[in-house]
Amino acid sequence: MQQTLDEPSPAQAMLNKVPEVTIYFWIIKILCTTVGESLADYLNETLGFGLTKTTWVFAAALVASLVVQFRTRRYIPAVYWLTVVLISVVGTLLTDNLTDGHHVPLWTSTTLFASLLAIVFGTWWLREGTVSIHSIVTAGRETFYWLTVLVTFALGTATGDWTLELTGWTPGVSVLLPLALIALVLVAWRLGAGAVICFWLAYILTRPLGANIGDYLASTKADGGIALGTLGTSLIFLGAILATVAYLTVSGRDRAPA
Repeated sequence: MQQTLDEPSPAQAMLNKVPEVTIYFWIIKILCTTVGESLADYLNETLGFGLTKTTWVFAAALVASLVVQFRTRRYIPAVYWLTVVLISVVGTLLTDNLTDGHHVPLWTSTTLFASLLAIVFGTWWLREGTVSIHSIVTAGRETFYWLTVLVTFALGTATGDWTLELTGWTPGVSVLLPLALIALVLVAWRLGAGAVICFWLAYILTRPLGANIGDYLASTKADGGIALGTLGTSLIFLGAILATVAYLTVSGRDRAPA
């Protein structure tokens, strides 16, 4: 029988390389996006590392993590979520470099990354016949997946920053918009909207949500935050990520069926 696009050959196939989409998935995803914002700001601004050096350091770390991730034949929580943390930082830095380093307007960055995301999704669909994360069982699909994740982080950063620029909201108030939009996506999914499109919409929206939470925690009280600082915020959320990943590694609660 002729093989379809959705059925990789035994030589190509591996166990699904991403976790099940459970409450733990979304908790760690938001924690990772917050770390991506606060850790990048800490190295870039507080330590005076600068955008260029910070970008190169995290890009190199991301490449190393991706090499390990691609070499595995199944989902390993520690490797997968380390890659997400690093890709969240790199995605943030892509937008920051365009905005601060090259003075590209945020509306331009938002348009650019939205167009790039549409191209990646379109190519992924035409090549594989699916953009579902439950089908990440070949190296080709995994490549599309991680490229999509990187672009969603960059897009979420640009969109979130542009929204703040337009509204002038304080960090605390800014949390409410992405939270409300995620709630609408959840309602739409419950009412029968496509699971795949709802997943990716929520995935994009968790980026500005996590970033705004990070800004709220790190900002001074005079700026409407609670003054934990970028280092304090990063350490708290990294600790929460480590604890959750350790629990999932032992319990296997987020492993997809073979």
